[in-house]
Amino acid sequence: MTETYEPRLFADDAAIAHIGEGLIACTLTRPEWTHEAHLAACTYIILARPDIVPERDLPAIIRRFNESVGGVNSDSEGYHETITQLHIRAVRGFLARTDAGLKLVDKVNALLQAPEGRRDWPLRFYSRERLFSKEARLGWVEPDLAAL
Repeated sequence: MTETYEPRLFADDAAIAHIGEGLIACTLTRPEWTHEAHLAACTYIILARPDIVPERDLPAIIRRFNESVGGVNSDSEGYHETITQLHIRAVRGFLARTDAGLKLVDKVNALLQAPEGRRDWPLRFYSRERLFSKEARLGWVEPDLAAL
């Protein structure tokens, strides 16, 4: 599970707000919806949008966004419940141990460089077969390799 990919970091708080608000309003383009954008949007929503409960509201927000850019939410593509809920937990855990006084951009960029920000981080807890199963896409499934 060695990842050699370097994350694309954000330049400033405005770039992160653009991602977060663009996701919510369905104004992002499909190319903007990267791995880094997923984590930045989640962080932004947790910190800047108290009107949104990520665990409850992000599934519908992401599904709506996927459809707005021509995507499909099905048994095999689009929205993935387990990955979404796992990343919300990861972001909350990361923020709990991060200096609250840091700027948003510094928090997000630190997250992207932390273990939780790695693309392969979920595979520390889940086998590929379980994580990419229909059941994991459609609902929360517990990890099969290690406890969270």
